[in-house]
Amino acid sequence: MQSKVTSQWKQPHATEGFTTGVSLHSHTSVSQETLGFIHAMFVAMPGLKRVFEFYRRRSARYGVVLDYARANWRPPLQPRMAYDLESRQVQRLGLNSLVSITDHDTIEAPMLLRTVPSSRHIPVSLEWSAPFGQTIFHLGIHNLPSRDGMAWMRRFEAYTAAAEARASLAGSSEEMDAQLLSILRELHESPQILIVFNHPLWDLHKVGPAHRSEVNRFLREAGQAIHAIELNGLRHVRENRDAAQLAREAGHLVISGGDRHGLEPNANINLTSAASFSEFVEEIRVDRVSHVHFMPQYQDRWEQRILRSTLNAVTDFPEFMPGWQRWDERAFHPDQDGVMRSFAELWPRGHAPRLLQAAVQVVRLAGVRGLSAPLSLAFPGVNRLEHDLSVGMEWV
Repeated sequence: MQSKVTSQWKQPHATEGFTTGVSLHSHTSVSQETLGFIHAMFVAMPGLKRVFEFYRRRSARYGVVLDYARANWRPPLQPRMAYDLESRQVQRLGLNSLVSITDHDTIEAPMLLRTVPSSRHIPVSLEWSAPFGQTIFHLGIHNLPSRDGMAWMRRFEAYTAAAEARASLAGSSEEMDAQLLSILRELHESPQILIVFNHPLWDLHKVGPAHRSEVNRFLREAGQAIHAIELNGLRHVRENRDAAQLAREAGHLVISGGDRHGLEPNANINLTSAASFSEFVEEIRVDRVSHVHFMPQYQDRWEQRILRSTLNAVTDFPEFMPGWQRWDERAFHPDQDGVMRSFAELWPRGHAPRLLQAAVQVVRLAGVRGLSAPLSLAFPGVNRLEHDLSVGMEWV
């Protein structure tokens, strides 16, 4: 087993000797993203908490209860735009590109892209939100057989729904955990499929200390059905260092995963000489070799990068297709009957109220470099260390 990590700013010649760059884990306009994170960031900025509280009370008058758990936004880039963005970054390094798009709990984007000649080779992949014990893990399922993709999706959806229903009844999770492990072992039986444990140490659902203990239990019980642990291009250095240590202790490779949601391409890739995605999977699963290469954008402060990415949710793009240009056309919330509708449909007269428009403009201005302090307050304890991630880390 060999895991290696390099960076473009410290080892610019690391790409030499390789023919291909692999972009893993990115999202497109069909991926539903929670509004909870954006809300937490907005209310941390001076004065904006009052604005949101005002609209919470006003919405209640119309029978709409603001629900940031169910509300969602969609990344701005359509599947082809996202694919081209990731491909171009790799090609600028003088490498052939392999791109695996992993939207949340859907394979719609890769299935669409497989109908386009220039992206016909794209793997059928997704990021599966899989409940386990007291928490929920995000698993990168890459390179499903296209003929079986929809059948696998139905199984993923059925498991997630059943596990969530069991959790709501405060029932035992042992049976559901066993089902998840069985599904993963069945996926593992297909040599072309790659299973990645995405951002394992990010307690996204605020479980607390139990999340880490469930991570350890999951890795013990899943064993070799997990093929690699992700170093996430949108998470901070300290967490990625801990993930690398977790991989070492569990006997797993580390692998790249950019987790791009906005307009900035993935902050890391894998370097390989594989000519196809299936060959890359064999390199990870059989040869057990992985070379993660971080791109220059990972040097920027974590807070600033998160802010830039999040701002894409409230930015208008007039050059995009009609119906996808305004930020409120890409954000959705249940109406008074519980039906998901775009904010643009929910606004009086089809436009956001002036006070809210002004608040959004304040948030956009916060995107100017150097104005990320409010985000630091909203999410304390993020990395402020050097951005080398133990560059050159290698173990056998």
